[in-house]
Amino acid sequence: MATNTKKFGMVDKLGYMFGDFGNDLTFILSSMMLMKFYSDVMGVSVALVGTMMMVARFVDAFTDVAMGQIVDRSRPGKKGKFLPWIRRMCGPVAVASFLMYASWFQDMSMGFKIGWMFVTYLLWGSVFYTSINIPYGSMASALSADPKERAQLSSFRTIGATIAGSVIGIVLPLIVYYQDEAGNQILSGPKTTLAAGIFSVGAVICYLLCYFMSTERVKVEQKTEKFNFKELVKGLVTNKALVGIVICSILMLLVQLTMQSMSTYVYPNYFGNVQAQSVAGVVGLVMTLLLSTVVVKLQVKMGRKELAIAGSLFGAVIFFITWLTHTKNAWLYVGLYALAYLGLAAFSLICWAMITDVIDDTEVRTGERSDGTIYAVYSFARKLGQAASAGVTGALLGLIGYSAETAFEPAVTEGIFNLACLIPTGGFILLAAALWFFYPLNKKRVEDNAKILAEKAEKANK
Repeated sequence: MATNTKKFGMVDKLGYMFGDFGNDLTFILSSMMLMKFYSDVMGVSVALVGTMMMVARFVDAFTDVAMGQIVDRSRPGKKGKFLPWIRRMCGPVAVASFLMYASWFQDMSMGFKIGWMFVTYLLWGSVFYTSINIPYGSMASALSADPKERAQLSSFRTIGATIAGSVIGIVLPLIVYYQDEAGNQILSGPKTTLAAGIFSVGAVICYLLCYFMSTERVKVEQKTEKFNFKELVKGLVTNKALVGIVICSILMLLVQLTMQSMSTYVYPNYFGNVQAQSVAGVVGLVMTLLLSTVVVKLQVKMGRKELAIAGSLFGAVIFFITWLTHTKNAWLYVGLYALAYLGLAAFSLICWAMITDVIDDTEVRTGERSDGTIYAVYSFARKLGQAASAGVTGALLGLIGYSAETAFEPAVTEGIFNLACLIPTGGFILLAAALWFFYPLNKKRVEDNAKILAEKAEKANK
């Protein structure tokens, strides 16, 4: 049932794009820089930073689902059910992100620095980011009921995230490093803090653009029935489509965030070339924009699941070839990275449409629509992927002996290159397998669900 007659169009797509642009100005900054900032500037071990990120995800198991329930049970207002949360929480999430990079505490005791790291990271990721990301992701189904328009929203969301990643990837390497007397590229704490402040301001601007440009035109009713945690868990665990997309999302984030976080090590430490790192920041945007011109047609022809499998296998092959070359040429690495990113973009451009497919499938099976709760579980899965990337990366960097003192030793830099290639290779292979074996929503089933829900809506409007 439409809340107004304004037609879905480019303004909505751009508004939704700005939402994830804002999200990822802080999210990607965290996944790319937080570990390196705390290890190289604050002196905290990479293994401890990775452990902290993993521990925080256990907190998210509660805060994400709680926020999903709050969203589902909130009463729609003049701007709808989801958009008001973006306006309320854009300031807190930006401030918390900035405070994570407090280089002015560099000379404080190690206990204080670790405590500050834990507190600010939990406030940013588990509280404020959750309170804006859950309603933002859930509102895709309120902007349009049309599967093709939702696919367009998914593509624009991914473009927004990719632009944010590209901005961070381009700007950061050029401003946050300085060269020491030995010619090594060293991370500057104060410059990282300044960059974090700039990106926080940018995030608020993007969130407000999303708020004013987006229109909720599909009415999502307030849930009023008594909350039953046992029934909720049972429903989620038995939802095969949701379980499948959860597994796939964890693996996709493992690949994506490892590619991003390892770039802050492989370029300055292995290649000694932060200019190449800056150029690589453009790669994701270019590859995503190129694929976005054909991705809607490809997924209509092939199916979303099928396209994601093909992209994952392609990415695995390219990263394995990169490892075999063991190149010392940073620009060849950038070129191979660009090809591999096509495989990642194939999945990331359609993953948000896949979660609306899961929401639709749940409604077809159960007769109940729970956009906020299902998206909250999906968001938690993505955070598990972030935790897996941080935990695996931190543990393996620790295993090869990485620290601020050993960062440029030959054995360590060789290990960095191996990790930068082999972790994404394995992640891509596991992602393709998970899509094939665990995610049941193939092309035919998605199309059948859309027809059933269209008929249901037609009967409701008579």
